[in-house]
Amino acid sequence: MAKYIKNPVAIDAMEYSIGLEDGFDEVEEAVKFGLDLDNYINPYNSPKIPYIKTLEGKHYISRGDYIITGVDGERYPCRRSIFLKTYTLLSR
Repeated sequence: MAKYIKNPVAIDAMEYSIGLEDGFDEVEEAVKFGLDLDNYINPYNSPKIPYIKTLEGKHYISRGDYIITGVDGERYPCRRSIFLKTYTLLSR
């Protein structure tokens, strides 16, 4: 199997804060769309679950997630632990 390395591409990202989401779902709706409540931490004490519409569908935002804007303007959430292992700050 061939091995590849990811090209270094600068992206825009920031830790999630209210206003960065595309919408909110009720818990029941989010569970229907596949939200795993056992591994989810709501960023707010709220019955509403924030999400971002991605190319793959809705992705729910958990506490500490970063919101990344990719090279084609696509947005998606990324878990803090993965983000900090994958990206290095270039500038603010």
